Amino acid sequence: MPSRRAPTRRRRRTRPRDRHIAWHFWRALGPGVITGAADDDPSGIATYSIAGAQLGTSMLWTALFTWPLMAAVQSMCARIGMVTGKGLTAALEEKFPRSVLAPACFALLVANTINVGADLAGMADAAELLTNVSSHVCVVLFALVIGWATVRMRYAQVASTLKWLALVLFAYVIAALRLAPDWRTVAHDTLIPSVPHGRAAWATLVAILGTTISPYLFFWQASQEVEEEKALGRHTLVARRGATGVEITRRKIDVGIGSFFSNVAMFFIMVTTALTLHRAGLSQPTTSREVAEALAPLAGRFATLLYTVGLIGTGALAIPTLAGSAAYAFAELFGWREGIDEHFRGAPAFYWVIILSLAAGVVMDFANVDAVWALYWSGVLNGVLAPFLLLGILVAASDRRLMRGQPSSTLGRVVVAITTAAMFAAAVAMFVF
Repeated sequence: MPSRRAPTRRRRRTRPRDRHIAWHFWRALGPGVITGAADDDPSGIATYSIAGAQLGTSMLWTALFTWPLMAAVQSMCARIGMVTGKGLTAALEEKFPRSVLAPACFALLVANTINVGADLAGMADAAELLTNVSSHVCVVLFALVIGWATVRMRYAQVASTLKWLALVLFAYVIAALRLAPDWRTVAHDTLIPSVPHGRAAWATLVAILGTTISPYLFFWQASQEVEEEKALGRHTLVARRGATGVEITRRKIDVGIGSFFSNVAMFFIMVTTALTLHRAGLSQPTTSREVAEALAPLAGRFATLLYTVGLIGTGALAIPTLAGSAAYAFAELFGWREGIDEHFRGAPAFYWVIILSLAAGVVMDFANVDAVWALYWSGVLNGVLAPFLLLGILVAASDRRLMRGQPSSTLGRVVVAITTAAMFAAAVAMFVF
């Protein structure tokens, strides 16, 4: 009798333990997953959609190519935040004068605000398609809800909400799989890179790099590490300095998983539009709504629904990081009190940057700025700006004094240096060719 009951008792013991392990694994995923998912904002979705519509599957190799580059950059930014106990701007200030950092912060604010406006417009177009409510009304509603949530919610609530929103990326995987692509062609174009031909193709490559390895994510990743430390009760700079090997390894895994799923979504978005819009000769979409509507007769209404829901979900995820990263950068540059855990009265300047960025985004929509192309060209702008920031990050992460004896690994520095060189080369090629 004991031998027959033993398996039953073992099964009863392992099930709760398995759930316990899975829950702790999910809880361990944080800043890396949020940053990775925020990378696939409506700006990224528009850029990848245009790449697939214009160039078919010929750019699929970029999803494989950018994954290790993105992971290395985000891991380096995370390490700076964890080891120095400061955000990225504050850390860079120890290596570069304010006269250099101030223009970079203003450029970040401009690029992010354009992105916020274009993201709000993309979300509103998607919402109008689903509900028939005017996109102008939807833009105002989205801006008010996101602004209220960012100001009123505390960091733990914001982080948890953003992490769950990351699951919306799977909508694009499902949409692509329903199209039953020719996997041999997909595998060929993924594993064998093709050199872009012409300025438009090079601009598309720069946009892909700029929206995948985007400056606002550098600042957000480092600032999230500081917020994580504060959430653990480490409110002083001295308490936050340094990181254990376990903490650094855990964050590398977190960043690796987040960047992996970000690039998987990027891959399947390009597959979806390559198999539908490109095949149908629709290579010049001008709005997110036009992309979604074009998918309906080619891939079915379910694909359109997945595309639009994904736009709204990723926009809600990305806009707080866009506005928040600029707010963190300015707060650190000018010594303002900062942090999503702060109440509005405790950090008014920090929150006003977020509010004004959202307000400018609403104005962009009422000015009838073309959403998809604003998103696309903001990706190009980020692609030109990012390598200059990467140079500064590489210098800071290699400084043993600044990094308190814990500089980034040689492998990490080599990969980030390759990323910087590749982004410089792509930007130059865009103008030359």
